[in-house]
Amino acid sequence: LSEIEERERRFKLAMRAGIPILLLIGLVLYTAVFSDDTIRFSLHNLILIGALLFATVYFIYFLMELTVNESLTDPTTQSFNHRAFIHKLHKHKPKSLILFVIKNLYTVNEHYSTQEVDRMLFQLVHKLNEAFKSSGVPKASIARRYGAEFLIALDHDNTDISTIIEKFIEENSQINDIELDYAFAVITDVGDDIDKEIVHLKDLIRMQTRTETSTRYDIQIKDAKELSEIEQEIVSALDHRHIKLQFRPILNVHTNRFDIFEINARLSPPGGKPIAPKIYLPVINRLGLGREYDMLLVTHLLDLLPLTDDHVAFSFNLSPFSLRNKHFTDEFFKALQQAKTEPNRLIIELYERKTHHNLGNYLQTLHHYRKKGVRIAIDNFGSSNASMEYMKHFRFDFVQFDREYIASLTETHTAAMLHSLIRMAKELHIKTIAKWVDKPSQKEKLIAMGIDYLQGYGIAQPFNEDELIRHYTKE
Repeated sequence: LSEIEERERRFKLAMRAGIPILLLIGLVLYTAVFSDDTIRFSLHNLILIGALLFATVYFIYFLMELTVNESLTDPTTQSFNHRAFIHKLHKHKPKSLILFVIKNLYTVNEHYSTQEVDRMLFQLVHKLNEAFKSSGVPKASIARRYGAEFLIALDHDNTDISTIIEKFIEENSQINDIELDYAFAVITDVGDDIDKEIVHLKDLIRMQTRTETSTRYDIQIKDAKELSEIEQEIVSALDHRHIKLQFRPILNVHTNRFDIFEINARLSPPGGKPIAPKIYLPVINRLGLGREYDMLLVTHLLDLLPLTDDHVAFSFNLSPFSLRNKHFTDEFFKALQQAKTEPNRLIIELYERKTHHNLGNYLQTLHHYRKKGVRIAIDNFGSSNASMEYMKHFRFDFVQFDREYIASLTETHTAAMLHSLIRMAKELHIKTIAKWVDKPSQKEKLIAMGIDYLQGYGIAQPFNEDELIRHYTKE
C-alpha cells in the first residue's frame, strides 16, 4: 500500500512539473515557428529567455528535491515512514492499531552486516503485508516507526488480528537465516489521539516484557479507554499513597528463622482493584513518576520495620534510574535517618539484564549505599551476562539465583552449574538465596549444596501487611 501511494504521489508531482514546462515549450515554439514575427535577439529578449530557462530549471530541481524530502516511504523497508503514517491516520482513523516489535534487533545488528539486516527488514515488512492479504485484510497500512518498531493500521477490529500475527510469528521465526524474536500489542476501537494510542501500545509491550512466566507472544487486548482509566487509577494511587505490600518470608537455613522478607508491591487506587507491577511500572516510568513511586515504597517500609523484630530485614527492588539520581539518594538517606532504623535492615535488589553503559559511576553509587550500611542483592543471578559483569566489579551481600536453576534442579547439568555458583559465592563471602522452592526434595538438595537462604511456597506462605503486624505484635 505504501509503495502504491508513493508511486501515485510521484506521478502527481511529475504532472505538476511537466504541464507548466510543456506549456512553456509550446509558447516558445509558437513564437519561434508559427508566429509571423521574426525573433530579434535583443538584450530584452535574451534576458526574458534566460529568465524563463532559469525558472524552468529551478522549478524542476525544486520538485525533485521535494520528491526526496517528502517521501512517504521508509528507504529501507519501503513501508510508510512514521511522519507520513501519522499524517495518514489523522486523515482516516483506523479501527485497529498494532505495534509490532523485533525484540532482538540490537543483537542482530551486532552480528550481521548492514546490508543483511536491511534485506531482512525489507522481507519482514513484505511478508507481513502478504500475511494480512492472504487472511482477507487487503489494505494493511504498515509503517516503520523506529529501528525495531513497526505500526500497522487496519480497518478491521475483530479478534482474528492476534491470530494472524501469531501465525506470522510462528512461520517467520527466521528471515533470511536470521533468527528473530518478536512482540506485539493490539488496540481496537482506536481513539482520536493517535499519539496517545501509540503510547498505550508501548505500555502494553512493556507489560508483556515484564510478565516473566508468560510464553505467549501477545497479551490480552485492551482498548484505549481501558488503558486511559488504568493510567488515571495509577496516578490517583500515587497521589493518595495507596500501596499494598505482600511479604514473602526467606528462611535462614543456619538459624532456622525468618531473617528477611522479600517485598512484592501493588498499587491500590481508591475504590479500585489492586494493580500489579507489570501493569503500573511501565506507565509510571513513562510519566516520569518512577522516583516518586520508589520513595513511597521506601518510606512505607521504614514505617513498618519498627513493628517487627530487630533482626528482620526487608528486601525490595528499586529502579536503577532512581538509584543513579542524586536527589533520590539524598531523600533516601534523609528518610532513613529520620526513621532511626539500622541501615542493614534494608536490602536493595538489583535486577538488570543489561549492564549499565556507565558502569563505573553506577558502581560508585552502589558503593555509597553499601558504605552507609544498606545491603545490596543481585536478583535473578545467572540469567544474563550482566549479572556476572556486576559480580566482577562489585561485592554484593546477597545473590538470588534465577528461577530456572530451581525449576530444573533435577537436571544434572543445571544442578552442577548451580553448585558451582554457590561455591563461588561462598569463596567471595556472599550469602546465597534460592527462591521459588516449592518441594521438600528441592529444599533438601539446596541445603546439601550449601545454600544460605530459602524462599517459596514450600518454605512459608506470604503475609499481607496486617498479618505481618499481627505476627510481631501478638503479645
